[in-house]
Amino acid sequence: MGTWAVDAFGNDYAQDWAEDLEQTSNLEAVENTLDTALENNGGVLEAPFGAEALVAIEVLARLQGKGGERSEDSAAVDAWVEARKPKARVRTDLAEKAGRAIERILSEQSELRELWADSEHYADWCAAVEELRGRISA
Repeated sequence: MGTWAVDAFGNDYAQDWAEDLEQTSNLEAVENTLDTALENNGGVLEAPFGAEALVAIEVLARLQGKGGERSEDSAAVDAWVEARKPKARVRTDLAEKAGRAIERILSEQSELRELWADSEHYADWCAAVEELRGRISA
């Protein structure tokens, strides 16, 4: 995975997911992404699914007016959210799924967490994920 930042948008998986989001008009992609991250067939959550889930959660936070820092990396998601924000309401069940997805991403059963744990930026990544959790649950 090409990674250049600890935030949800700073990797290739996130950028690819954001490009695909531009082709949708509702929250179906967000919900499907969260559902994939929450599937637990006794296995490890693979890194691509964890990274995509973090971007999906950023979409929900931004729709609630609790967006994080805007950057060139978040531009596609920010534009998508701005086009839908006046009419979009985040369903309670999606916010709940987002919280559970973050738990899974931070768990011992997460390849993404494992990859970050092997880096010198693990604490920064954990802080970024916790900051996102605070925005989605507040």
